[in-house]
Amino acid sequence: MTDHELLAEAQAASANAYAPYSNFHVGAAALLRDGGVITGVNVENAAYPLGVCAERCALSCAAAEGVRPGDVEAVAITASPCGGCRQWLAEFKVDRVIFLHEGEVLTRTPAELLPDSFVL
Repeated sequence: MTDHELLAEAQAASANAYAPYSNFHVGAAALLRDGGVITGVNVENAAYPLGVCAERCALSCAAAEGVRPGDVEAVAITASPCGGCRQWLAEFKVDRVIFLHEGEVLTRTPAELLPDSFVL
């Protein structure tokens, strides 16, 4: 699967986002090393900090299916990942992150997005 195809999966998933407060629908698609794709969306909550970003949703769904760090080749997101999500991407040892930023498709490694990330 190409990066643009993966981003298209994320864009399609964004239609399912639950964003009644911001109306900012974000989708993410995680490409597994076995070729599978797991999508996620942002889910807002009236208690605003309790919402979930699309990429964390996708990685959480992947973890629920037995995916572990190193099993995810790439994650595509329809928006630039926040700082917390950048840590998630680093911890899951994702090879590359494809995302839209100001209308441009960018590809970065988690280390480029979050230098000096936390490591246990």
